[in-house]
Order: sequence, then structure tokens, then C-alpha cells
Amino acid sequence: MKTVYSVKGMTCGGCMNRVKATLTPLAEIVEVTLEPPQVVLKSPTVGLVGLNAALAKVGNYELHPIIVSVTESLTNRSITLKIPAEKVNWLSTYKPLLLVFFYILLVTLAVEFTSGEFLLHRFMPNFMAGFFLVFSFFKLLDLSGFASSYAMYDLLAKRMNIYGFVYPFIELILGVAYLINFNLVFTNIITLIVMSFSSIGVILAVVKNQKIKCACLGTGFNLPMTTVTIIEDLLMVAMAAWMLI
Repeated sequence: MKTVYSVKGMTCGGCMNRVKATLTPLAEIVEVTLEPPQVVLKSPTVGLVGLNAALAKVGNYELHPIIVSVTESLTNRSITLKIPAEKVNWLSTYKPLLLVFFYILLVTLAVEFTSGEFLLHRFMPNFMAGFFLVFSFFKLLDLSGFASSYAMYDLLAKRMNIYGFVYPFIELILGVAYLINFNLVFTNIITLIVMSFSSIGVILAVVKNQKIKCACLGTGFNLPMTTVTIIEDLLMVAMAAWMLI
């Protein structure tokens, strides 16, 4: 008997290997796929709780039942078994990303308030400084994990794995540059190039409906790759372009 589960938290080849190695002693046959992130187990020796307990020891992974349609021929009849899929709440899914944007916006507006007047050309660099500094921080918490996840969709990281390790430092440098107002014309040009190129891979992944994890906040949060990620990247592109005009 085979059982099929979706895997929450599995975003790269390294994750896939860890999940398979952990579950192999617990089933007769273990098949793991990344696209979609699924596990097929034949004759597991423990239940779902035991499987998830084993996975929790090696990473932030969790198995969930998915919709499975099984059709068998039995005296010319078809039997279909359906297992309800896990419901996803949009607000709870994107809560970490929304909170990050809210805090960056709040701090940036507070700077404008204490200055006595709102200046867009001061607000934008400060907002972008906060964006790059905070987002690079989360990526650097698990640099190798981010690099593996980023290589799933970024065009350059797919060809050059080292770029996934360098990218968070590019964001860190851009954040510091905006914070100290270092040569804003040059900084905006670099931002325009980097974020435009990054958005291409994101757009292609969304258009192809790839079920992969967005690495914008590193590996600590399970954010799916959707149009929200596209908006996030293009917002930085638009702000950099506006300041160059």
C-alpha cells in the first residue's frame, strides 16, 4: 500500500535528500519529488505523527495529506478515494512578509515625522535601506539554505551557484549605501539592474506555476512563489527608476 503526502518546508535538493534519508528507515520504499514537493511511502512502519516527529529532528519539514485520486478496477467498478487537502489562508501565509513591510514603512515614516516635513526623495532611500538591510538579514541566517532555494528560480543562480551565496551581501551593501546616501545615482542604477534581473526569474516561475518556495525572507518562513513576490521585486525597480528621473 502506498501513501502520498505533500511536504511543507522542502525547497531544494538538499532538503529532498534529508527528507528521503530520514524516512527511508521508516518505510519499505520512499520516493521523494521536489516539483511538486511530495513523498510517496510504501508500507510505512509508523503513522503520520511518527513520520513528522522524525522529520522535525532534521529540519523544518512537515508531511500533510493531499488530494489523492485512486481508481481500481474491481468487478468492473471504479472506486475513487479522496483525501481533503490542507486549506491555505492567504493572510497567515504572508503574515511575515506583511509585518516586515509594515515595520520598515513605520520606521521610515517616523523619520519623516521627526524631520518636520515629508520629502519623497528622503523617504524612498530610507525605505529601500530598510528593505535591503532587513531582507539580507533573514537570508544570511541560513546562507547555504537560501542559496539552494534561490537557485530553484533565479536565472543566474541556476548557472552559477556562487551567486546565491553572494546575493544577500549585494542586498546588504545596497542597504548600507542607501542608508548613508552613498552616490545615489550609482546605487539606484545597480538596484535597477539587480532587481530587474531577479524579477525575471520570479516572473517565469509564477507564469510556469512552479510550486516552489520564495526565498525573499530566507528559509525561515514558508512563503510560496506568487505574484506577491513579483510585486515586491518590481516595487524596488520602480522606486530606483523614479529616483533616477
